[in-house]
Amino acid sequence: MQNLEAIQKLAKEWVFEILAPYWATYGVHDDGMFAEEITHEGKVVDNYRRLMVQARQIFAFCELGSLGWDSNWKALVENAVQHLLDNGINEKGLFIHTFAPDGTVLDARLDLYNQAFGMFALGYAAKYLVRADLHDVALNALNALENEWARIEGGFWEGEITPCPPYRQNPHMHIFEAALANYRFSNDEKWGVLKEKIAHLFVSKFQQPCGAVTEYFDKYWKPLDGIQGKIVEPGHCFEWAWLFDIGFDENEGVQTADALSGFARKYGICPNRGVAINEVSIDGEIIDSKARLWPQTERLKAACARYKRTKDESEIKEIADAWNGLEKYFATDIKGLWHDKMNPDGTFIIENVKASSFYHIVCAFGELIRL
Repeated sequence: MQNLEAIQKLAKEWVFEILAPYWATYGVHDDGMFAEEITHEGKVVDNYRRLMVQARQIFAFCELGSLGWDSNWKALVENAVQHLLDNGINEKGLFIHTFAPDGTVLDARLDLYNQAFGMFALGYAAKYLVRADLHDVALNALNALENEWARIEGGFWEGEITPCPPYRQNPHMHIFEAALANYRFSNDEKWGVLKEKIAHLFVSKFQQPCGAVTEYFDKYWKPLDGIQGKIVEPGHCFEWAWLFDIGFDENEGVQTADALSGFARKYGICPNRGVAINEVSIDGEIIDSKARLWPQTERLKAACARYKRTKDESEIKEIADAWNGLEKYFATDIKGLWHDKMNPDGTFIIENVKASSFYHIVCAFGELIRL
């Protein structure tokens, strides 16, 4: 079995010496905004810039700074936050969808994902830039959401971009993540109330008797009929498990977290490739055996959180297995890039590298390094 300290050392070296320097150099435009995509030849693609990615990168560089990366993370975050404040928020205090390559608003439509990541990013920026005013901006967005987007069935309307039904748990997971971060950093009880509401919605509606979380629901949060209502993404099981582990004490979160991880480990790991696959059914049958990068990061985060809580030595093997699965995706010609989609035969689909995965990678490595 691999030594935990050795894995942590590899992770820290890769983050500090390869990942962060590359994306701080080539992943930032001259105007201070973050790049969306980079080709495997190292060319930046600049057709549009999603607010979600700008927000995720703000979080990621704050996290890198908190881990001890002492380069220019603060200046990068300050520039990106200022652009978000100046151009990314509408008159109601909500976050727009995309920017054009010149930094102006390309698509002003509203989406729940953007609200979640906008609030999440501002919570981190408020903490690590020591700017209390950013807590106010995030809280203003939450107030607008609760006043205009709250649904009597629980949760929120999903916005103008993705039609409902189906209603999805995924954007609510990121609202939950934003609530946890802002509550931790500001101690404002309004975020604590939101955290409890989403947690209750999860255990009462999203999580199924088998322990897994399904993806698609009707307006009353009942899983859709047919196969669509049975779809489980193991990555989301791991991600929710991690959130319950870090967001609640043992009495509140342990049962939920362990049921989620237990299902995903039993049915969602390919024994041949050693990676978490994209989709299974609530019965454990494989629906999509491809394997994206981000479920590997969530598997690692869930294992780290469970080991931190239980001190169970068997979790070190799970951490090592998750690390080994994730490491496969970093075998690229240019160090600091990654593959996103693994085929069932273990080969990768060659496509542009999406900056949106940077958030997943940094968060997972942060959990591992801090153990």
